[in-house]
Amino acid sequence: MTKLDTIKGKVNETEEFARKIWLAGLGAYGKSFDEAQGRYEKLSVEASKMFDELVVKGSKIETQTKDKFQVKDKVEARVAEVRRKLGLDNVSADQKVDELSAKIDALTDAVAKLAAK
Repeated sequence: MTKLDTIKGKVNETEEFARKIWLAGLGAYGKSFDEAQGRYEKLSVEASKMFDELVVKGSKIETQTKDKFQVKDKVEARVAEVRRKLGLDNVSADQKVDELSAKIDALTDAVAKLAAK
């Protein structure tokens, strides 16, 4: 083997080693990319799942809230109906008390007159 052959062999070994370094770098990049893509896909699936769970929870809360408001509306309607029947919706409470007191006084007088006969 001549010196030239030895040098060519060393150059070939160096080129092959440099190529292996290059390929190892590409492999590391590819592996990192695959892992990052896998993590992204996993996060995307988890985020989508979380979003769907939040939609279901929100739907339940909306239904419960609507039910509570409907009950509240029914109670308010019933209170308004009772107030109307008692005549409290268009007269102030103080005025109503005064009217009822006057009626009681009139009834007391009528009973006293009847009792006196």
